[in-house]
Amino acid sequence: MTDEKVHYLTPQGLDALKKEYDELKNIKIPEIANRIDEAKQQGDLSENAEYHQAKEDMAWAQGRLMEVRYVLDRAQVMEPGSKKSEVVNVGSTVKTKVNGNERQYTIVGPQEADPLAGKISNESPLGAAFLGAKAGDKVAVRTPAGEQIYKIIEIN
Repeated sequence: MTDEKVHYLTPQGLDALKKEYDELKNIKIPEIANRIDEAKQQGDLSENAEYHQAKEDMAWAQGRLMEVRYVLDRAQVMEPGSKKSEVVNVGSTVKTKVNGNERQYTIVGPQEADPLAGKISNESPLGAAFLGAKAGDKVAVRTPAGEQIYKIIEIN
């Protein structure tokens, strides 16, 4: 059975992942391969720290390359604010009120989540609770501090 999970990305997120993929494939992995070759030329590999570090770096870089390729192959690009919607979807910017404070969140895929910048994942408890909500709805979200009630003020 294959995992056909869709990975939601903004156009900027897609560009960033493509750039990371190209950099890993065309720059970092060849550089690490050169480090491995140079370390091999030094002789005894059993006590060669540079060799072992380069091998670890190569394993990480190749794993990350596969991960990025996987996401790119399953990416669905969402244009934030490109279509006005009555309900919260991935790509929506949601203005909320909680505990008397107004907050704004943009719902993005997990690859682009940055809570400090107001970008929350559609898979996070808060993002998942907002999905499908309409302006005027109250949404209950369980947080470590207890249940919080968010009122949806506006959806863009």
